[in-house]
Amino acid sequence: MNLFKKIFTKNSRPQEGGNFFIEVKKILGFEPINIENYKKAFTHRSSNKVDNLGYALNYERLEFLGDAMLGSVIASHLYKEVPNGDEGYLTKMRSKIVSREHLNELGKDLNLVKLVESKVPTQHFGENIHGNIFEALVGAIYLDRGYGFCEQFIHQKVIEPYVDIERLEGKVISYKSLLIEWCQKEKKHFNYDVFDDNGNDGQKYFGVKLNIDGKTVAKARATSKKKAEEIASKRAYFVFQEKINSKNNS
Repeated sequence: MNLFKKIFTKNSRPQEGGNFFIEVKKILGFEPINIENYKKAFTHRSSNKVDNLGYALNYERLEFLGDAMLGSVIASHLYKEVPNGDEGYLTKMRSKIVSREHLNELGKDLNLVKLVESKVPTQHFGENIHGNIFEALVGAIYLDRGYGFCEQFIHQKVIEPYVDIERLEGKVISYKSLLIEWCQKEKKHFNYDVFDDNGNDGQKYFGVKLNIDGKTVAKARATSKKKAEEIASKRAYFVFQEKINSKNNS
């Protein structure tokens, strides 16, 4: 009877989550124990779900936990791999690895958005949904299987395929920060002229003109002020790339 129970439990387990269980197992590379952790990691707040205590059931708290786990594992890896790196260097490198842009790429590569439960159509999600879900997934792994499995997953999905120290050293995290730093060093006057630039599709847009020493050097348009400023900064960087790089290397 006990043997029958064990066999029945083992064989029926994937059915608990159905296709969701199977898809999550493929992504993880190991079998989840508590599938509910992962269901929460893929639940968007628009679903308006709550648990039996009335607490919100969505990925946002897991996202916070996953962010901490990523930071911890990446910091440990860099500490071991770059023994001559000081605190500032290690912090900058970790920021490059766990940047929003990079996490969004990871989420896209794993196609995590296909498993998201939401009342909002997929095409209406912002770009950051990919990275947010990836962080929530890491948080779910930690709750489900502990630090060891969490570390293993991050090594397999983040560090081994993406972390190249030499390449990351030259990666720009924020073109806006880089450009502002250069302008301040060179005593150049700059300002970002932001204005509403709405189109006919009902989506709100912001336009930006980046002026340096009274001259407009770059323009951009995006769905947020931050994005528009970053795009304009990137365009301006390529205008002054030779001067900026020569200054940084001197």
